[in-house]
Amino acid sequence: MKLGFVSAILDQSDYREMIDTASELGFSCVEAACWPQGKAERRYAGVSHIDADQVLESDDYAKSILDYAKEKGVELSSLAYYPNTMDADLEKRMAAVEHLKVLIQASRKLGIGMVTTFIGRDQNKSVEENLELVKEIWPPIIKLAEDNKVRIAIENCPMLFGRDQWPGGQNLMTTPAIWKRVFEILPSAYLGINYDPSHFVWQMIDYIKPIYEFRDKIFHVHYKDIKVYQEKLDQTGIMGYPLDFMSPKLPGLGDVDWGKYVSALTDIGYDGYTCIEIEDKAFEGSKEAVRKSLVLSKHYMEQFVI
Repeated sequence: MKLGFVSAILDQSDYREMIDTASELGFSCVEAACWPQGKAERRYAGVSHIDADQVLESDDYAKSILDYAKEKGVELSSLAYYPNTMDADLEKRMAAVEHLKVLIQASRKLGIGMVTTFIGRDQNKSVEENLELVKEIWPPIIKLAEDNKVRIAIENCPMLFGRDQWPGGQNLMTTPAIWKRVFEILPSAYLGINYDPSHFVWQMIDYIKPIYEFRDKIFHVHYKDIKVYQEKLDQTGIMGYPLDFMSPKLPGLGDVDWGKYVSALTDIGYDGYTCIEIEDKAFEGSKEAVRKSLVLSKHYMEQFVI
């Protein structure tokens, strides 16, 4: 397995500075944030270390991206963009789908062959209604991915944190049961999972068993921890806003048993990219704090992955 990080945490750095940081800290890879230019709509989103449109327009730009990463000994695990492709707002939905299509083509041109994203959800519709939206929206995206031989890895984050995403959240593929239904609707070898155990922790779902069940669908892996505060959960219950009873943490500072998690990945023979995702508010506020969060996370995860 190759150890890297999600580049969105380095939102104050340009592409070369981001790659420099990865190289200096000894990371093997980065999952490169590729939002549309100037579209920061939420925390840890809107970051663009690679301009996907320019990749398609300029061979020189594309070459410079690859050459600099190679020079610094850092691989690009995927092009990352996590929008809501099934937003109730049709204009936002169309914009998200179109940029995702650009990323698929850019990922092929760069020789990466991977895009990490969300499947999206209309948060005010039922699961069944959203599955119908999957049938409507996603077949052309999957066809483009197949034509370009680019795998799409869907992260299992519910995108349900506070009142703005209530009641259903903004990403449908959040549980093993829904994974099965989506994979039945879209039976493509190019659609899989970007597996993040932290989201299962606060949903009270076993985060180890699905690794074995979906072993052939795990394309990419995240290392992010979650801490559930039992005293807060006792007050709010599981029907409360999730951030009222849990918080994202650096690996090792939350409730994920990382030894068991990585052990399961080795059981299934996973040898792909694994990226630390930093969303710990205790390590924000300065470049030094962010860098420290990467150093600490890497040091911890190197118990299991080097």
